[in-house]
Amino acid sequence: MKGYLSNENGEIIIENEVIAQYAGHAALECFGIVGMATISMKDGIAKLLKGDSISKGVNVVIGENNELSIDFHIIVAYGVSISTVCDNLISTVQYSIEEMTGMKVKAINIFVEGVRVID
Repeated sequence: MKGYLSNENGEIIIENEVIAQYAGHAALECFGIVGMATISMKDGIAKLLKGDSISKGVNVVIGENNELSIDFHIIVAYGVSISTVCDNLISTVQYSIEEMTGMKVKAINIFVEGVRVID
């Protein structure tokens, strides 16, 4: 299902991929997040996503009331508080997405797939 907004000037339809890209970039701005992750089905290892593929670590579902549920698969930096990083990610992404789209964020689920030492 696509995001749908309407006003007196017309209708706006937002693709899930657009929201996922925006959410991924907003998440990468948060302190303590190294990047988005994807799980290899072959060997079950989390791999760090780079560049334009960060949306593969983000899953966006648009509900029947035009509410968003967003899942993040992330890799965090070693030595940081995971709960603090996740709280920061939730507030940053919720604010950014609601401001950009005008849609309500119903849920943000975070899956920490790995920890990396930052050089």
